[in-house]
Amino acid sequence: MPMHTPALRHTGTGRDGTGFDAFFARVREAAGIVSQQELAALLGVNRSAVTQAKRRGVAPRSWADRVARVYGLDPEWLETGRGDPRGAVRGDDFAAVPKVRARLCAGGGSFETGGEIEDYYAFRREWLARKGNAAQMVLMDIFGNSMEPEIKEGDTALIDQSQKGVMAGGIYAVGLEDTVMVKRVEKRPGALVLVSDNTDYAPIVLQGEEIAQARIIGKVVWIGREYR
Repeated sequence: MPMHTPALRHTGTGRDGTGFDAFFARVREAAGIVSQQELAALLGVNRSAVTQAKRRGVAPRSWADRVARVYGLDPEWLETGRGDPRGAVRGDDFAAVPKVRARLCAGGGSFETGGEIEDYYAFRREWLARKGNAAQMVLMDIFGNSMEPEIKEGDTALIDQSQKGVMAGGIYAVGLEDTVMVKRVEKRPGALVLVSDNTDYAPIVLQGEEIAQARIIGKVVWIGREYR
């Protein structure tokens, strides 16, 4: 079972220290990135940006967050060498799952598509493994009521981004142009249909070239709800 408590980082003394060279050494160790050019490609920055960071001796915190998100690592460990590479909070029993700023719209669509990491939540590794690929999981808040009563506004969805194949009855995070939404996805002859549980919302039927515009971000594998 998950244990959804924020802020999961150890603060023990790191053996590798801080600074760009130590950061890059940890990236090589945990992610297999062997060149600064590969690092630049992963980060989506120019090679010169990596060169400048090495010259200054400091890697931006956003770089640690980016690498951590892609490889399922603890950004605190990447940045400082403190803690556990995989973000364990109690030995190897727990793993850190990032929660991003983007919100999944259960309605007409949300333009809040930023992927910046807000926090990390602890889940049991064994439980995550039963749900899918923990290294590809991310948490997102729900906005809107189109998936009620199954999913309510304010819920938090655990998305496995490795599960993109559409299964009948599955609930998915879907990108459509500039919007991000959560819907049941159905494949029909010549069409892809995004279905809301709330019958006040009509299905979104994509046909022909429209189908290619839909991006299956990942499958919803768990929903958390805070009672107010």
